[in-house]
Amino acid sequence: MRFQPVSYAALVDHVVSCTTAVPGQVRVAIDGAAAARPGEFADALVDPLRVLGRPVVRVRAQDFLRPASLRFEQGRTDEESRYTSWLDEGALRREVLAGDKVLPSLWNARTDRATRAGYVPLSPQGVVVIDGELLLGRGLPFDLTVSLWLSAGALSRRTDPGDVWSLPVFTRYDTEVDPLTTADVAVRFDDPNHPAMRTT
Repeated sequence: MRFQPVSYAALVDHVVSCTTAVPGQVRVAIDGAAAARPGEFADALVDPLRVLGRPVVRVRAQDFLRPASLRFEQGRTDEESRYTSWLDEGALRREVLAGDKVLPSLWNARTDRATRAGYVPLSPQGVVVIDGELLLGRGLPFDLTVSLWLSAGALSRRTDPGDVWSLPVFTRYDTEVDPLTTADVAVRFDDPNHPAMRTT
C-alpha cells in the first residue's frame, strides 16, 4: 500500500466527493478509535454536503450501544465484549441503515437510558454519516467506509488513561479486519493535521 500526505481540508473534500458520487441515499461510516476523534471528522462533512444539496443525518454509533447490563455482563474491561457485543448491530441495521427514516439515537450510554429520539425522514438524496469504533468487518450495509487509522504508538499515546485496557481490542481489529485495506478511504491519522491517504 502507498499513502500520500494530504491536508485535513483536502481529506474532507475527497470524502465529500466520494459521497456525492453515489446516487440516491448514502450511508457513510467514519471508523476510528475514540483517540482518532472520528466524530469531529464526521461533523466536518455535514456542511459541505448540505451546500451540495445533500441533506445529512448525523448518527453516532456510541448512541447505539447495548445497555450496561449487557455490555458489562463479563466486566467493564472485558476485551471480547468490547470487540463483539458492545454495539447493538441489530438496532443500527434496523433503525439507521434501512428504509427512508432514521433514528438518530437509541441509547444514552452515560445515563443508561433510552434517548427517546424521534425518527428523521431521509430524503431520496439524503446522506447518513455515522462515526464510531470497530464498525468494519461486521457486514453492516454502508455505502462508503472511511478508516481513520492510528499506529499502535499513536493510539497508546492518545487514548484516555481510563480506556488503555482496550488497546488489545484494536490490535485484534487491525489483525482480523485490517481497516487500512478494507475501508474505501483509508487514512493514516497519527497526526490529524498531516493525514496520509491510501492511494493504492
